[in-house]
Amino acid sequence: MSSQSFESTRRRLTPKQADTVDRLCAAAVEVLREEDFAGLTVRTVASRAGVGPATAYTYFSSKEHLVAEVFWRRLSRSPRPEPSDSGRTGRVVAVLRDIALLLADEPGLSAAVTNALLGGDPDVEHLRGRIGLEIRGRLEGALGAGHDPDVLETLELLYAGALLRAGMGYGSYEQLADRLERSATMILE
Repeated sequence: MSSQSFESTRRRLTPKQADTVDRLCAAAVEVLREEDFAGLTVRTVASRAGVGPATAYTYFSSKEHLVAEVFWRRLSRSPRPEPSDSGRTGRVVAVLRDIALLLADEPGLSAAVTNALLGGDPDVEHLRGRIGLEIRGRLEGALGAGHDPDVLETLELLYAGALLRAGMGYGSYEQLADRLERSATMILE
């Protein structure tokens, strides 16, 4: 997907603006490799991206908004697992594992995402809704037609709780993926 196909939650973007947003998102990841979420500032990210702080705030209302956007972009760009003959449980496990491992190689970013998504900023709330709908859609596709809505909600709660635990440092994302697999299997079988 090209960066032009993404829209900031605050405005429509021209190609030049989309490039600026891409640079800000990439710079945020770079800063999070060196700093924890508490040390991240929009000003620092703007400097790293080569833009002024006022420009960065044109696109992102807060550092939480910026980090939530980075996660949204990674999630929406990640391919959905291909349908397989592995059955419902196998499909659901593949979805949960893919989402859990999305940030496994970026521990600073993964911890920041947990903090950011808990924020009350309206722009974060908007992205949290988009992220939730994307994950729900992936789980619905894996469950197949005629699935039990209570099972879907249980899987969503399972994932959200696991993400929170991993973001708090209670295990790695690889361990999270394994635990999600075992838990989803218990729920579905």
